[in-house]
Amino acid sequence: MKFLNKMLSKFTKDIGIDLGTANTVVFVHNEGIVFREPSVVALDKKTGEVMAIGREAHNMVGRTPGNIIAVRPMKDGVIADFTITEKMIRSFIQKVIKGSRIFKPRILIGIPWGITEVEKRAVIDAAMQAGAKTVFLIEEPMAAAIGAGLPIVDPKGYMVIDIGGGTTEVAVISLGGIVECKSVRVAGDEFNEAIIAHCRKNYNLLIGERMSEKVKIELGSAYPLDEEKELSVKGRDLLTGMPKNFTLSSAEIRDALVEPLYTIIEALRTTLEKTPPELSADIMDNGILLTGGGSLLYGLDQRLKEETGIPVHRAEDPLSSVALGTGQILEEIDTLLPVISSTITNLLPVNL
Repeated sequence: MKFLNKMLSKFTKDIGIDLGTANTVVFVHNEGIVFREPSVVALDKKTGEVMAIGREAHNMVGRTPGNIIAVRPMKDGVIADFTITEKMIRSFIQKVIKGSRIFKPRILIGIPWGITEVEKRAVIDAAMQAGAKTVFLIEEPMAAAIGAGLPIVDPKGYMVIDIGGGTTEVAVISLGGIVECKSVRVAGDEFNEAIIAHCRKNYNLLIGERMSEKVKIELGSAYPLDEEKELSVKGRDLLTGMPKNFTLSSAEIRDALVEPLYTIIEALRTTLEKTPPELSADIMDNGILLTGGGSLLYGLDQRLKEETGIPVHRAEDPLSSVALGTGQILEEIDTLLPVISSTITNLLPVNL
């Protein structure tokens, strides 16, 4: 059987996918990360025809004519629009495979912890419709821990906080399983929404999603900066309807992010309170690992350390941790799958 699998691998590809609310990252067996694009699809409203997918569609956000809409089919880490998600996954797979192959790929997809069986089935069905042979799902905190290089099979406790676009997951991992986990649907998107709400409330100005993302990256922080910054921002005056420039400071954006940050801190505290004492001691020694794009918010590690008294460090490549984890599982599937089987879901016949 192993010889047969090696022969079949020459004709097909095992693919790991971090199917995120904001971005999709694809890992291909023996090739590494080959694809990273926004989870956005541009559609013709009248015909339903897909006009663009990924980065090209993302560039259209806020700039489309009346007959075209740019949508994100994933919301809070789960599928919001099945048909569009299937088309998006199909497009991503075709870009990776680059031409017809004799055998369909096996796909391992990272999903948020604690989603329902119906939501899991939607992800599997979308990937099968997109051309997969077999689909596996792995909970994102476990994939992120593996991708960041944590020795998850050891009899020790490790804590991972994965902050994506739609969800934040705080997980305690030991012996290849998730011992305790808290998932909240507050993450990078909510940071953007908080910035938009701040501009509307304090300046009577409306800014778009792309502008709020820029503000978050350039001014956003969870801890005071050594030197506060300012940024000139363009928006629409809600009173006059006219375009207008105004200036935002890093201090006021930090204040605007207080509420979503508080939700993440509370999820961390709740998880720590439920963690067994032996594992809590391990976490004090090993520290907390931050992964996901949201973890790049300036000073977040320092803020969480002050809140908990536990050392906090960021993964070497936080944006890729989940995808790298799916890839490592695919490359070491014979040894890793039995160990982390509790975090793997497969609702279809398995052909390994």
